Amino acid sequence: MRLVCGVDEVGRGPLAGPVVAAAVVLDPTRRIDGLRDSKQLSPKARERLAEQIRRDALCFAVAEASVQEIDALNILQASLLAMARAVAQLDPQADFALVDGNRLPALDIPARAIIKGDCLEPAISAASILAKVYRDAWMMEQSRPYPGYGFDVHAGYGTPAHLSALQTLGPCPLHRKSFKPVRQAMALRSA
Repeated sequence: MRLVCGVDEVGRGPLAGPVVAAAVVLDPTRRIDGLRDSKQLSPKARERLAEQIRRDALCFAVAEASVQEIDALNILQASLLAMARAVAQLDPQADFALVDGNRLPALDIPARAIIKGDCLEPAISAASILAKVYRDAWMMEQSRPYPGYGFDVHAGYGTPAHLSALQTLGPCPLHRKSFKPVRQAMALRSA
């Protein structure tokens, strides 16, 4: 049986936190209803589906690229790195990858990029859901060591409340210093 994995990433836009990718090989004998782009699902539906994916998929892996890697490489290259890491961690290894978007990470297997793949391919939808649930939970945990930023509310995205906290508190170690609003906040604090 040829194993095809879906691959997607979450967290390219936030000002803080890692970019997270997942790779999923669905089991053709265990149907998972309701798979779609994670952004189209409520948090409760994402959690329920993520649990089912982890239970019923043939295999899956979640990987990330750190804030330091994002700042060193740029967000696109860090996203591709996280995707490659997720695919490499699959056990058993996939034979082919379907990747959301228009760029392919460097993989050891053949792959095809699919624009809007998270809406078109169930395995990519599953990867989108796992990555989103993982990253949101990780960011929620960071609200304890870094109170005041609201990571548990906005997951690091540049909401007005987050931008206000960034101006007031300055950046913390989770902030992507290569992103303009963070650079601006750093410049204000050093002026």
